[in-house]
Amino acid sequence: MAVTRTISVEHVLERGERNNLKRTLRARDLIGFGVGIIIGTGIFTLAGVEAKEHAGPAVTLSFLIGAVVAGLAALCYAELASSVPTAGSAYTYAFATLGEIFAWIIGWDLLLEFGLGLATVARSWSGYLSNLFGLPPSLFGEDATVNVGAVVIIALLTVVAVAGIQQSSRLTNILVAVKLAVCVLILVVGFFYVDTANLTPFIPPAQPAEGGGSVLTQPVVSGVFGLEPTVYGVGGMLTAAAIVFFAYTGFEALANLGEETKRPPRDMKIGLLGALAICAVLYVGVSFVLTAMIPYTEIDVAAPLAAAFTDVGARWVAILIAIGAVTGLTSVMMVELVTIGRIGYAMGRDGLLPKPIGTVHPRFGTPHRMTIIGGVVCAVIAAFTPITELADMVSIGALAAMIVVAIAVPVLRRTRPDLKRPFRVPLSPVIPAITAVACLYLMLNLDLLTWLRFIAWLVIGLVVYLAYGRRHSFLAKGSSSDGT
Repeated sequence: MAVTRTISVEHVLERGERNNLKRTLRARDLIGFGVGIIIGTGIFTLAGVEAKEHAGPAVTLSFLIGAVVAGLAALCYAELASSVPTAGSAYTYAFATLGEIFAWIIGWDLLLEFGLGLATVARSWSGYLSNLFGLPPSLFGEDATVNVGAVVIIALLTVVAVAGIQQSSRLTNILVAVKLAVCVLILVVGFFYVDTANLTPFIPPAQPAEGGGSVLTQPVVSGVFGLEPTVYGVGGMLTAAAIVFFAYTGFEALANLGEETKRPPRDMKIGLLGALAICAVLYVGVSFVLTAMIPYTEIDVAAPLAAAFTDVGARWVAILIAIGAVTGLTSVMMVELVTIGRIGYAMGRDGLLPKPIGTVHPRFGTPHRMTIIGGVVCAVIAAFTPITELADMVSIGALAAMIVVAIAVPVLRRTRPDLKRPFRVPLSPVIPAITAVACLYLMLNLDLLTWLRFIAWLVIGLVVYLAYGRRHSFLAKGSSSDGT
């Protein structure tokens, strides 16, 4: 069938060799990008929110569980990214293993994930900036009719992203350095305010969720297995793990930079696994310090870390944390915008989106058209739409992509056993299978409304594919997909 036609691995590798993207990134740049997109909302907000609302001090274990699942997925990404370096990441992996229709679905899914992620973080950035400098909330807050701050930061970062991947990398590395310094400060200073009494009980007794909520707002797993939604206890800890997984979802953005990396077989695996390892240590460490400094029931969910240090008399640290939040969220947006450009670039040169989208700027060597389109669309969303209730869609999109990547590993091993693999997932297909099941379980911990929205987005994408992509795909035309 036409929709199950696949692209050959040789074609992907040949296309990568003759692409117009500039190969300027090294392993340390990839780690910088990875830390830049992963460390953000999770460390500055989610740790406190989930400690208070679901897990108590056991939020530390929630972050650890999230890191384990993300680590399993990263192993699968590392094998495919080092073997088949490409700008399309999971989209191209699906194209080479499962078929064109699955590639389209994943590409469409990834655009949703990173687009909504960028808009969400832009609004958060605007709010932090308002709090830090006392800017008018009518222009920078969640209640603003037009969130000017979110529009301005996306516009500025779009210019940087179009100017070149090396410029984006340099800016990201600077922001990451500031963010890491703030995280280390939190760990070092916070250690002196640790009160072990705040860690008891480490896993608070389970309690029924207040109000119960409607069917649409309850986790799917509760409805499937007839479980009563709870907070705290082991159930609350697992619910928190599903939510804080959002904090790790950015690492797969690195897999989209394979065609701009100097030595993909070596650098891609170092970048993926290195960035995730650094972020996991920071997440676990910061969440432990936070819940040990003050009782989890007294955490301020609006600004957990800053408020915690203010409460213990270290106001100067709270100010530095606010600065770290602004710089940290900036780096997250930078990497998400770069990723949107690379996904659209890959889909455009394959003909699934209009081919002009898959072109590279002759001077800057970046997919400028898709980057600009992504920036404009995300700026509009961030300007007018309070999208906090859509944040879970970022997680469900990432988890869906990770399931496809996990499946692609054993499929590609079976269909192409001769392919050179600089990194191999150990115990395949067991580890990929565990990864897929773990990701699916976390997806089931998201509420039904999120699933319905996700399905609606996929249906819209399917209509676009049937109306345009299926007929214009380079495979349908039997032509070269080199973006020229």
